[in-house]
Amino acid sequence: MSAQVINGKELVGSIREEIKADAAALAAKGNQPGLVVIIVGEDPASQVYVRNKAKSCDEVGIYSEVHALPASTTQDELIQLIHGFNRNDKIHGILVQSPLPKHIDEEAVVDEIDPAKDVDCFHPVNVGNLMIGKDGMKPCTPHGVIEILKRTGVQIAGKHAVVVGRSNIVGKPMAMLLLREHATVTVVHSRTPNMEEITKQADILVVAVGKAHLIGANHVKPGAVVIDVGMNRPENGKLTGDVDFEAVKEVASAITPVPGCVGPMTITMLLRNTVDAAARKAGVSVNV
Repeated sequence: MSAQVINGKELVGSIREEIKADAAALAAKGNQPGLVVIIVGEDPASQVYVRNKAKSCDEVGIYSEVHALPASTTQDELIQLIHGFNRNDKIHGILVQSPLPKHIDEEAVVDEIDPAKDVDCFHPVNVGNLMIGKDGMKPCTPHGVIEILKRTGVQIAGKHAVVVGRSNIVGKPMAMLLLREHATVTVVHSRTPNMEEITKQADILVVAVGKAHLIGANHVKPGAVVIDVGMNRPENGKLTGDVDFEAVKEVASAITPVPGCVGPMTITMLLRNTVDAAARKAGVSVNV
């Protein structure tokens, strides 16, 4: 029996309605959430992402600004712009789109963002808070994965979750958020010699490595829930995930498609973080 294909569009739609209601409630009290997205250079994929983020902000009632800077922008000029938005009470979230030109140190730039406005959750303060379990910003993609699991009725507590990949953006924070939900977590990566043996133990398998079709049916325990974070564009130009979807759906109990699930959920969690940042600044509570 084929797996349930998780309906990302339906999940995203319901969560964005909640965000829209929270944003409207804040705006009614003079606290409209605001997000600024800064893009440096002419990377075509980044430009598409930025347009999608701005459009999504408009749809849920978040004020947004896009600042497109030339590739020749210096690191100091970028940091000075960030400092201005740190002081701007109209802005509750600051996002600097990756990748940045090679002459700009991305880590140094992130360090200059006010942690309270770091809606990507890349600042060391927010990463540290995530590690010790404090409330606050959650990284968008891992947060989105947790929402997918919860809202599709997947029990996380007590389950064995295996995360494939150890990046700072997805793999490591994904493990931390799964631990928060009381899963037993294993992380495998390129140096793991017996990856297939370990992934086949997973009740929940989250794959985030950026290698098309790395995970096949032989990697998956029958009945496992498989979340595919990967987004790859092979020579045929067709967007595909890290999981061999057609093969794995015959083994798993539930699986996310690529595209159409984790990607839109990531942007949705960016919106969620922005609204939550505005609520914290106003000292009020919203649905988190």
